[in-house]
Amino acid sequence: MALFPQVRPRRLRRSDGLRRLVRETRLSPEQFVLPLFVIPGRGQKQPIASMPGVFRLSPDLCAEQARAAKSLGLGGLLLFGVPPEKDATGSSGRDPQGLVPQAVRAIKEAVPELPIATDVCLCDYTDHGHCGVLRNGTVDNDATLPLLVEQALSQARAGADIVAPSDMMDGRVAAIRRGLDEAGFEYTAILSYAAKFSSSFYGPFREAAQNSPKQGDRKGYQMDPANGREALREVALDIEEGADMVMVKPAIAYLDVVRAVRDRFEVPVWAYNVSGEYSMIRAAATNGWIDGERAMLETLTGIRRAGADTVVTYFAAEAARLLAGA
Repeated sequence: MALFPQVRPRRLRRSDGLRRLVRETRLSPEQFVLPLFVIPGRGQKQPIASMPGVFRLSPDLCAEQARAAKSLGLGGLLLFGVPPEKDATGSSGRDPQGLVPQAVRAIKEAVPELPIATDVCLCDYTDHGHCGVLRNGTVDNDATLPLLVEQALSQARAGADIVAPSDMMDGRVAAIRRGLDEAGFEYTAILSYAAKFSSSFYGPFREAAQNSPKQGDRKGYQMDPANGREALREVALDIEEGADMVMVKPAIAYLDVVRAVRDRFEVPVWAYNVSGEYSMIRAAATNGWIDGERAMLETLTGIRRAGADTVVTYFAAEAARLLAGA
């Protein structure tokens, strides 16, 4: 085997052109999905203090964002509802005229070809902030399932291409698949948040969606950050139940899980570059501690290199613009 000086790995690093030529992982806008937070009204745009550059938008402005996303070549959108009124069972999330169905219809009218995924979970709609209905102070898994099915159906009827259960209830993928098929939505895809960890990186999202638990926490149904093998079991179960795609959330602290899922399973793998990951880069860049654009692209490259086919990221539009100018 030849050694130095015959072998010089730096030969392929000495110019931008050579580095591009041998680059192993490439970023492209169609790999990115942009999350949007939907609020009532028209022309409404509310800034989110902990997520600079991210806003809550009324359905008409979501449609404008969709047009921009299409022009940038983004892969799609992921919608979350932020209703002004909430109740114990999250009934507004099942309303056919609710915020997410309104936004889906507005987007489909504006940009019918842009894929739309919709979050399926009760936490954005419950007055207690938990992802399922409560019985004696704890989340009742089985009582929550039919409500998730109703929510997914209301979104599918509005035109959602993908429903994305993020609640981490056992059996919810099978229940949603059965409900969709029986209602004639056998071609509506399911993206399961199969490995969703109980993470400290969700803080800014909870401000954005106004869904912090009023009591207790979500450790009883979201995964322990220490468990990797359990994540693979969760993914396997959801695929067996009918998930078309699976999500690992968060991304940066769980790249080993992304890689393990990619190596073991053949379905498309998504990773969610979550709010806390976004806000850390934004804050450090604002303070001049890092180059924000380079850190953003490096982070997205790392997520892709770990094996994610698709990255849900609040950086989607900004990254697409930078890549277009590269």
